[in-house]
Amino acid sequence: QVQLAESGGGSVQAGGSLRISCAESGYTWLSRCMGWFRQAPGKEREGVASLYTGTGITYYADSVKGRFTISRDNAKNTLYLQMNSLKPEDTAMYYCAASRPQRLCAQRLNDYDMTDWGIGTLVTISS
Repeated sequence: QVQLAESGGGSVQAGGSLRISCAESGYTWLSRCMGWFRQAPGKEREGVASLYTGTGITYYADSVKGRFTISRDNAKNTLYLQMNSLKPEDTAMYYCAASRPQRLCAQRLNDYDMTDWGIGTLVTISS
């Protein structure tokens, strides 16, 4: 089990950039799938990006491909999501999540693959 705490959300104008972070604690040395999800008001939660900590392999939703980058600082046990060329439709609560140990990331990130969640950080993009 890991504990997750997101930070770095805020308000930016369209076209801008933002980096959000997820501090991990607990059994962080075990390889697992780590992911970022988001949920906009009135919409279902969407998997945005994932990274398998054992290999560094990443996957992205089509809606963010080429604009967002997921990464992890293993020394700091921190997951990041660098978001560039932001659009108003990127406005959402962003959540960090972790799978059980040894679970690989699927090409399409699903919330039922994840077992541990942070409380989220709000990202607001104004036009």
